[in-house]
Order: sequence, then C-alpha cells, then structure tokens
Amino acid sequence: QVQLVESGGGLVQAGGSLRLSCAASGSIFSINAMAWYRQAPGKQRELVAAITRGGFTNYADSVKGRFTISTISRDNAKKTVYLQMNSLKPEDTAVYYCNADLRQHLGGAFSAYWGQGTQVTVSS
Repeated sequence: QVQLVESGGGLVQAGGSLRLSCAASGSIFSINAMAWYRQAPGKQRELVAAITRGGFTNYADSVKGRFTISTISRDNAKKTVYLQMNSLKPEDTAVYYCNADLRQHLGGAFSAYWGQGTQVTVSS
C-alpha cells in the first residue's frame, strides 16, 4: 500500500504564507515527478506546481511571480514534497492535493497516486 499524507494547510490572512508538506510512504521503489494540485469549490482540479526527481520545476501561470522561486521542493530521501506559498490571496482558497508518479517495484509501471487533500483558506 502507498500513502501520501499532506500537512500544513489552514486559515491565513491575505498576504500571509503557508508551507505544505506531503510525505509518501509504503511499498515504494522509486518516485518520478511529484506535484501539487488544488481544487476550489465548483471548479476543476488544477495543477499548481510540479517537480521532477532531478529538481526541474513547472508552475501554473496563476501562481508565477507570487510564490518564491523555490516554491516547490522535494527531499528524495524522505520521499517528501513541499509547497511554499507566499503573498496568498483569497482566490488561493482550495483543497490542495499532493500527487506522485511512482512505481512500487523494479520493472513495474509508474502510476499516479493522490493524497487526501489539505484545506487552505485565505481570508480577506
């Protein structure tokens, strides 16, 4: 079994910061890309940021320029990905989900796994 457990969400005022963490555990051989998605009420789930095993990153246009340069990072040894969010706005309010592309054994296929989500609420 594989588990992705997010933490760090909560209530913050506009302009504030939060740091989300997501730790993967269980029967994991290797992890390829890891990413953060979010889903606001009544909207589709959207990509926020992604990072490859080698550290290459990609960000959604909606968050570029507001978050720090090192917004998404990972610790491969800990199987953990982080999302640092600064200058938060009310429109950033959503459930944030962790995603990992991983395989459970050598030679196995890579599959996408999701965390249960963590609520981020930004008050105006």
